[in-house]
Amino acid sequence: MEIKKEPAQAQTPENGCVQPELSVLLPVRDETVNIGIMLKLLTAFVETPHEVLIIYDALDDQSIEATKALQPLYPNLRLVYNELGRGVVNAIRKGVQESNATFILVSCVDDMGPLLALDDMAQVLREGCDFVSGTRYAFGGRRLGGSIMGKVLSTTANILLRMCGSVLTDATTGMKMFKREAFARLDLTSRPVGWVVAFELGLKAQLAGLKLGEVPILSVDRLYGGESTFQLGPWFIEYLKWLFWGVIELNIKRGNVRRDVSIRIPGATATSVKEHAQAQSALMQK
Repeated sequence: MEIKKEPAQAQTPENGCVQPELSVLLPVRDETVNIGIMLKLLTAFVETPHEVLIIYDALDDQSIEATKALQPLYPNLRLVYNELGRGVVNAIRKGVQESNATFILVSCVDDMGPLLALDDMAQVLREGCDFVSGTRYAFGGRRLGGSIMGKVLSTTANILLRMCGSVLTDATTGMKMFKREAFARLDLTSRPVGWVVAFELGLKAQLAGLKLGEVPILSVDRLYGGESTFQLGPWFIEYLKWLFWGVIELNIKRGNVRRDVSIRIPGATATSVKEHAQAQSALMQK
């Protein structure tokens, strides 16, 4: 039986802007073209009332002028200076502090494909989940582009974690959405190295006992310009650190963490963990 997507309840404050239900956090470094493309796609495809926070950590970042030029066209667009320290992990902390919404989305400004699943991710939160991860590796999700080494690290880490008890099929994706009130329970401690914090978020959400969900996404890495933060040496070391940490913690707490995860395939209903396992089994047999 299909679950009908109810429109988000939102109030209109005195300035005429709709009160956001969702804050879209976009950590940036010298992005120009991608910001405008992202905003056009958000406006076209996302029905959930939202605000967009462009989070920068250097005063000479080219993203600042690019964003200011777009603000007259997008009243829900805000610039946020991250004085907590460089890196995505600190950008997320600052973005949550500045958020005016109930739900928080963490995403890459150069990855446009996952936006098609954003409303479905928000619906999973409305239905009772605390934390929703996109997945590129199950239920029709796909990954296009990006570095070969990044894909190898991500795929290998997810396979090993699944063997050790992770219920997420893609703990390493940067596309994460969660309730703002749940963020304090995640206690982020990773170093500000690229997007390794997304790995930490996926692991700690399960270990913290949050109610989890997954939605398949189409990930298309870096279509236009900007500066990639991928650096093989630092990323590899930090990924290994969190992979070993996750393997150990999942094994230690195997019987004490939630095993259920809600799946919402766009256009379909959320399913139970039993149906989740059946779907994975069918995929493995193809």
